[in-house]
Amino acid sequence: MKVGLTTTIPVEVLVAAGKTPVDLNNVFITSPDPNAFLEVAERAGYPRSVCAWIKGIYGVVVQSPDINTVIAVTQGDCSNTHALMETLELEGIEVIPFAYPYDRHRGLLKLQIEQLMERFGVSWPEVKEAKKELDCIREKVWLIDELTYTTGQVTGEENHLYQVSCSDFMGDPWSFAEKVEEFLQEAKERPPAKIGVRLGFIGVPPIFTDLYSYLEERGARVVFNEVQRQFTMPFQTDDLVEQYLLYTYPYGIFPRLEDIKREIERRRIQGLIHYTQSFCFRQIEDLIVRRCLKIPILSLEGDRPGPLDARTRIRLDAFLEMLSSA
Repeated sequence: MKVGLTTTIPVEVLVAAGKTPVDLNNVFITSPDPNAFLEVAERAGYPRSVCAWIKGIYGVVVQSPDINTVIAVTQGDCSNTHALMETLELEGIEVIPFAYPYDRHRGLLKLQIEQLMERFGVSWPEVKEAKKELDCIREKVWLIDELTYTTGQVTGEENHLYQVSCSDFMGDPWSFAEKVEEFLQEAKERPPAKIGVRLGFIGVPPIFTDLYSYLEERGARVVFNEVQRQFTMPFQTDDLVEQYLLYTYPYGIFPRLEDIKREIERRRIQGLIHYTQSFCFRQIEDLIVRRCLKIPILSLEGDRPGPLDARTRIRLDAFLEMLSSA
């Protein structure tokens, strides 16, 4: 049984229950024709002025006959998710809500996880065993991340791909573990690469299809993918509840900023790209980012899937030139 996810949730519950987690965002953006999913949503009545990720998720679900259940994060992700849930229910999809408490209240988060466990008929011992198995995979992805900012043997795009895939482990954790191991061996055999301009990418994963390759062509490399790294749960803890309390993405901008500041220092980042999605409330957070981080920042906005437009390329070129001459 496949279970769709609107964003990262305690996936250990699904693995313990023998279900196949499917991050609907990943299915949408890696499709040969992601815009076809947007057309499905817009034909159903979704306005053009709605986030493309929300429309993409809707299109993926209604076009996938084997996805009849979706776990939707109602607090800690997108403000449009409530309406997405209602339109999916209208199509006969079972929608299971999951909420990250804004104040990081441990008891409330534990209750949410236990409600999810009850729905899928699993116990704490089973979930903790699943966590041990998934943590072994996550630790290998941490090594991929390390090779990105230390030796340069992993590109920013490869870093992005393997980290973002930890939301659902590509639907099969054990097959994904083999892919990670094979990639790690290959990457370790590469010669160390000289990194030119060292960039950090903060914000939700980009909808642009060629951002990383464009930056690499111009001698820059993303050595820090903020939200994607959070999907790998980069924390040493045996406590599942604590793990999802440490996970920064659902709890507002300020916990994220503390993580970003640490990584700027550790990875010797010269400049940040702050990506936001068109029509997203997170665009407002850009003013907080700029006030709190004392480092050059380029704010980028994306709408629909596709390559970088000419204006965005010019802005990237100017930003890299400024960092190179600093």
